[in-house]
Amino acid sequence: MAEETNQNPAEEQPATPAEAGEEKAAKKPAAKAPKKEKAPAVEDKPFSEFIQQDYLPTLQKALATQGIEDLFLKLEKQKIPVAGFDRDPDCWQVIGNWNRGSRQFNLYFPQEDIQGQRGFSYAENRGQPSTIEPFLIDERKVTLDLLVFGVVQRLNGQKWLGRN
Repeated sequence: MAEETNQNPAEEQPATPAEAGEEKAAKKPAAKAPKKEKAPAVEDKPFSEFIQQDYLPTLQKALATQGIEDLFLKLEKQKIPVAGFDRDPDCWQVIGNWNRGSRQFNLYFPQEDIQGQRGFSYAENRGQPSTIEPFLIDERKVTLDLLVFGVVQRLNGQKWLGRN
């Protein structure tokens, strides 16, 4: 006697190539959505726009958290106020002073570019500024946060912030 099978003949047949392609397509994850373009970094703004709109307010907040309440910050293009430094007549400077003007720092940008050369000086009791020091010279890419951090660290190193 022949054995009967309970299998459906349609189940035994392999899928057609078209059906196999449909199964594979169903198993593939949906196509990835196109990547959103990143918004340009604030550091890519024109120099004076970046300094005025982003850097000065962020630096003001950072120094306020360090206890400096009467800070006045400005961006100016003027002569470098260090004795014996007569190279370039004018240089972009972020000038900060507080404690009724008795403490001042200058952050120099000779090339109107935050990625270019930078310098730093400070003065106490409205005296002549210190020697211009290189500022963040080992950094490949300077960011808003790094510029703020650098000034806070430099002023802290001068023992002008809080109790050291």
